[in-house]
Amino acid sequence: MKQRKFFGTDGIRGKVGAGKMTPELALKLGWAAGRVLSRNGTQKVIIGKDTRISGYLFESALEAGLSAAGLNVLLLGPMPTPAVAYLTRTFRAEAGVVISASHNPYYDNGIKFFSTDGSKLDDAIELEIEAELEKPLVCVESHLLGKARRIDDAAGRYIEYCKGNFPADQTLEGLRIVVDCAHGATYHIAPNVFRELGADVIAIGDKPDGLNINDKVGATSMAKICETVLAEKADLGIALDGDGDRIMMVNSHGEVIDGDQILYILAVDAQKRGILKGGVVGTLMSNLGLALALQALDIPFVRSKVGDRYVMEILKQKEWRIGGENSGHILNLDHGTTGDGIVAGILVLAAMRRQKATLEQLTESIKMLPQVLVNVRFEGNSNPLDTDAVKAVQADVEQLLGTRGRVLLRKSGTEPLIRVMVEGDDYPQVLAYANRIADAVKAAC
Repeated sequence: MKQRKFFGTDGIRGKVGAGKMTPELALKLGWAAGRVLSRNGTQKVIIGKDTRISGYLFESALEAGLSAAGLNVLLLGPMPTPAVAYLTRTFRAEAGVVISASHNPYYDNGIKFFSTDGSKLDDAIELEIEAELEKPLVCVESHLLGKARRIDDAAGRYIEYCKGNFPADQTLEGLRIVVDCAHGATYHIAPNVFRELGADVIAIGDKPDGLNINDKVGATSMAKICETVLAEKADLGIALDGDGDRIMMVNSHGEVIDGDQILYILAVDAQKRGILKGGVVGTLMSNLGLALALQALDIPFVRSKVGDRYVMEILKQKEWRIGGENSGHILNLDHGTTGDGIVAGILVLAAMRRQKATLEQLTESIKMLPQVLVNVRFEGNSNPLDTDAVKAVQADVEQLLGTRGRVLLRKSGTEPLIRVMVEGDDYPQVLAYANRIADAVKAAC
């Protein structure tokens, strides 16, 4: 496969006004994507976005580019990524576009595409789009230009879809839930979903202003929701990220329940109901505790590369249904085509109701090993991981850990970061090893 110049593991992403994420590129990208998609008969494209201020800019630029290529555009406004995937199918659009940088700060943004079935575009199509980007932009004749219109009831449609994933004979009455929307795309959806299912909802991170998305709230900043769960004496908390495709949870003791533990809950619930198809797909970052807990129940477990698109590839290859990442991307192909934080939360709550159990009880049989992740920012095209100094420190730590742990070093696919992960059975030791490797990476940058 040819090396991609613009598309990463999750579309195109970067700092607004620099590098890839400029108004000029967004305009050209809309046109290039329109040219490629129209070859396959595409006539209509849906665009959704999160709440960051630059969404207005990129929405307008993409709309203009798609129109110049002759495609009609349906504008959803702020809408979670999984909602765009769902609405792409229900509106019979041939493609969907999400303008979001997910869990990144407000000054970043990104663009990713979905096909007509709500799945991410194949690498081959992304390469075709990149090839078109190298060509001069030419506009179709005026009578062939695409039209644009806004969809006013998109939020209501998606709310009903989410609720449809909860058992019709059950209710959330009696549950007190904190819902953290990260000041992102779920702010007007997630609280209503859980309220309409009967829960007493305390919403936080639900007042976006264009600049506060993911700022000390959401699935990547769990301190606020942990504090709120304890202060409100809630039964649990649900934290989403800026575009709503990730989920992290909090039990009534204020303890974080991550993506690995959520995968365990869903797999065990499916096994108890006799509907588990195959096993579970995790990633290289998945905690060893997940693998051991599933092994104890004779549930197969395999790892993919980091990134939900790679989890999806293995799920399709094996014809399994459940997979995801410890960061909270959860895939259940019986309930959608992409990671969906709200739906994943609903499925956990459904498991609680069916088993008449608390969140603490559903996770008591999975023992998570201490795992430390350190992010090291780097600039330029160099790869610090290729240096002899970093390799030597990594080898030394791996020897010290032996069979009691593991080390994973990798470049982020969405940010200029080196991710240093160390896992073992002794937290102070794991922390010290992770910082030692991170210091070596910093010195090599």
